[in-house]
Amino acid sequence: MVHFVGAGPGAPDLITLRGAELLRQADVVIYAGSLVNPALLELCGADSSIYNSAQMTLEQILEAMQTEENIVRLHTGDPCLYGAIREQMDALDKLGIPYDVTPGVSSFCGAAAALGAEYTLPSVSQSVILTRMTGRTEVPEGESIAALATHGASMVIFLSAGMLEELQAELLQGAYTLDTPAALVYKATWPEEKAVRCTVGTLAQAGREHQISKTALVLVGDFLNGDYQRSKLYDPTFTTGFREGQP
Repeated sequence: MVHFVGAGPGAPDLITLRGAELLRQADVVIYAGSLVNPALLELCGADSSIYNSAQMTLEQILEAMQTEENIVRLHTGDPCLYGAIREQMDALDKLGIPYDVTPGVSSFCGAAAALGAEYTLPSVSQSVILTRMTGRTEVPEGESIAALATHGASMVIFLSAGMLEELQAELLQGAYTLDTPAALVYKATWPEEKAVRCTVGTLAQAGREHQISKTALVLVGDFLNGDYQRSKLYDPTFTTGFREGQP
């Protein structure tokens, strides 16, 4: 049995209770060594075999998954985002090996927490775009940063902190302006977390000044400027299925 487990954004106590228990019971743990906090491995039993997948190919990972009865594949954040789990699950289907997925807290949630921000503010933005710059792995046609930026929605950009000049230029081709609020969050929830507020026009400069070029998320949108309308849900005049609004 293979358990795909979301390790959370970094802080060891942000793994789920289920994920922690699966680590304790695992015969084999294959973890994303470049991103998962190694402190989580302290949950593993003394007899567990531990593999760092940063040094492995897909074929080697699959080979390790066939060595014992109880396997944990530990991915950073939530494995459904940039976790490359589909190819692993398809291969396990062909091998007849069962698996399940334990979700985790994504780094984009940790980044919002670091900034005290809410992505979905009434009258500002009700949509969140999670995406990345094209690079060695291309993005599908129509999903360029410039194309997605036309919506002006709240945007979280993964895997792009090393391309801030190019990212800034593409963002400005959409609905964002030089003054649109932005932020860089380095290693959200880790002890060395760093959150830097800036604007789209100063994004690349902020990266240089704070020496942020990897392991960081870029957040963009007016949700960062603090202006919004009060929510209807808790408005005393608004009727819900649980409360009668009063004039």
